[in-house]
Amino acid sequence: KETEEVFKVKKSSYSKKIVKQLKKEYKEDLEKSKVRTEVNSPTDVEPPLEKSGQIKDIGQEDGTANSEHGEEEMEVESEKEEEKPKAGGAFSSALSSLNVLRPGEIPDAAFIHAARKKRQMARELGDFTPVDSEPGKGRLVREDENDASDDEDDDEKRRIVFTVKEKSQRQKIAEEIGIEGSDDEALVAGEQDEELSRWEQEQIRKGINIPQACIYQPAEVNNLYYQNTYQTLSYGSSYGIPYTYAAYGSSETKSQKTDNTVPFKTPSNEMTPVTIDLVKKQLKDRLDTMKELHKANRQQYEKHQQSREDSTKAIEILEGSSGGIGEQYKFLQEMRGYVQDLLECFSEKVPLINELESAMHQLYKQRASRLVQRRQDDIKDESSEFSSHSNKALMAPNLESFGRDRVIYQEQVKRRTAEREARRARRRQAREQTGKMADHLEGLSSDDEETSTDITNFNMERDRILKESSKVFEDVLESFYSIDCIKSQFEAWRSKYFASYKDAYIGLCLPKLFNPLIRLQLLIWTPLEGKCRDFETMLWFESLLFYGCEEQEQVKDDADISLLPTIVERVVLPKLTVISENIWDPFSTTQTTRMVAIVQKLVDGYPSVVNAENKNTQMLLKALLLRMRRTLDDDVFMPLYPKNILENKNSGPYLFFQRQFWSSVKLLGNFLQWYGILSNKTLQELSIDGLLNRYILMAFQNSEYGEDSIKKAQSVIACFPKQWFTNLKGDKTISQLENFCRYLVHLADTIYRNSIGCSDVEKRNAREHIKQIIKLLASIRALDHAMTVANDHNVKELKILIEGK
Repeated sequence: KETEEVFKVKKSSYSKKIVKQLKKEYKEDLEKSKVRTEVNSPTDVEPPLEKSGQIKDIGQEDGTANSEHGEEEMEVESEKEEEKPKAGGAFSSALSSLNVLRPGEIPDAAFIHAARKKRQMARELGDFTPVDSEPGKGRLVREDENDASDDEDDDEKRRIVFTVKEKSQRQKIAEEIGIEGSDDEALVAGEQDEELSRWEQEQIRKGINIPQACIYQPAEVNNLYYQNTYQTLSYGSSYGIPYTYAAYGSSETKSQKTDNTVPFKTPSNEMTPVTIDLVKKQLKDRLDTMKELHKANRQQYEKHQQSREDSTKAIEILEGSSGGIGEQYKFLQEMRGYVQDLLECFSEKVPLINELESAMHQLYKQRASRLVQRRQDDIKDESSEFSSHSNKALMAPNLESFGRDRVIYQEQVKRRTAEREARRARRRQAREQTGKMADHLEGLSSDDEETSTDITNFNMERDRILKESSKVFEDVLESFYSIDCIKSQFEAWRSKYFASYKDAYIGLCLPKLFNPLIRLQLLIWTPLEGKCRDFETMLWFESLLFYGCEEQEQVKDDADISLLPTIVERVVLPKLTVISENIWDPFSTTQTTRMVAIVQKLVDGYPSVVNAENKNTQMLLKALLLRMRRTLDDDVFMPLYPKNILENKNSGPYLFFQRQFWSSVKLLGNFLQWYGILSNKTLQELSIDGLLNRYILMAFQNSEYGEDSIKKAQSVIACFPKQWFTNLKGDKTISQLENFCRYLVHLADTIYRNSIGCSDVEKRNAREHIKQIIKLLASIRALDHAMTVANDHNVKELKILIEGK
């Protein structure tokens, strides 16, 4: 081992006096050296081999050298030395003979021992030349500096030669006192424990202080022998020349490399001098570093602070919003449960409401049908009674030969006749009491009187239906059948969460939701009766009148604004359709006037009713037309009698004829009350073509030509709407009235012919009748016919008559 080749000296083997003597001799030996070899000079001789015999490549790390108790590395050279004369005398010549190593070759133990002997001889002869350029600088410093430059020029191709390390202090002392290499074992045994302990402490110290250079305290022997030597050197001489190892033959100094793992450190007097400026600079640099760090930390702190504030605000916002959402969720869940319960309730109650409504409609329909059937039976009975062509077979064509059914039929006819005459007598008596007898004409009154039995049965059935209707929601809480309670629920939803209210299309669902409740309140509502209440004064209408009309600005296309019109369209119009089709009697002037009034009110006040595309409106108008056509086909009857029969004005046929004529004129007036609601084309088709030209003109032709005919013509013309003739251009009236105009012309001619040969009074009366006919023609804008009559009968006041129409 390498440690066996190093001379060790025990402290206990020598006295202090001997140690001082050895130190003195060593100092004198150093002063004798007159030739100094520069390490980096190309003329340097090859350094002598050290007696330690420890060899190491320059490119290797010195970590292992530090771990071998003061083991020193050998320097590597890459270039050959130029042969120049060197100082040193016999030592140099002896040393040159040893330079037989090839580059990269490691010397053996024999070679090292020979080198050690020759070095000792050179020292004794006085030819020893220290390798250090300065005596105050130790070998350890050179080794540290050499370590810094090991790794820098690896890519340079250079020769590497091995140099022998310089002897350690113990080796030098051992040589001075004359201890040979064979005595190394005696020295090693004494110092082995001490060196091992110091080596372990050094390794521990290096492990702890890895980032910094380990501070190595030299051995006590080294401090003992070199303390005086270092103190004699000046401070500047220790730091005058930087020491680096370089390859022989190179003129440039290699860069130094500091290795943190170096266990040895230069003595304190070789450190960089500490000055105030240096301290200030270090403090300033440290202050700048701390300021930069503080600035970075400050920015990071501000960033985290801002993030914290943003997070706090987000939490507050989310907490606030979550609170509202939670309340909204709770409210909507409650509304959902309420609506589900409401719909379940309606699913059970709506069929009952439909049954009650159907029962009530059926009750009114039966009464109306009974009255219509009675009128038709009366007309049939009177027509059979006063017909000159009637016989028993015609009166009862389905009677048996035994006559049993004939008797029953005759009894029914007698009963109906007695009832009919009794009703007429009561109406006549009522007119006499009111003073309307003079203006009344037979056939203008509506025979809608009922018997007490029919009235009682009707009222009983109606009361039963009303009683059943009051029990529909008797087992239900008020919040599920009261319109006010239901409305308040949806009003709260609308006012709190309008967005979700609108998204759920509640405005479109409310009319259907309120439909059964409103129909239940309209169960006995019949606008044909005089005591019927206006639907706009009912509770449901007043409750829903201001729904959705808050003080805030209305939203565009808000369905709640049209809530009432929609309910009227979906509830009132269907009910009016049923009434028009099954209950309304077009022969009744009173019912027709009330029906026209309610429909006109809907047309004027509810725009959804006016819309021609509205299905409910179309169904209502279609029901009205169907009912009028059915009446025109089934109920109108105009008897035809010879004129000789009609001459007797007190006879039954004459009275029956007059009654039927005036009932037809009344029906004509009832039809024409629908002007403004039904189209002109439809009205003209029903009233003029279907009634006037088909029935009334037939009666005119069978009537006597005189004042009575003029009076009837005036009544017919009075039924026509004046708007029909206002915008007519030319001298002709509407085409459907041509037949009626020709009849008036014929009537004027007949009156004139009948007046020929009569007295002057009768002639003046006839002339006055002709003038009235001209006025009638002018009133319906038949100016061509009026001029014809005036020219035929020399009437010069035509202009006055036309303007005074």
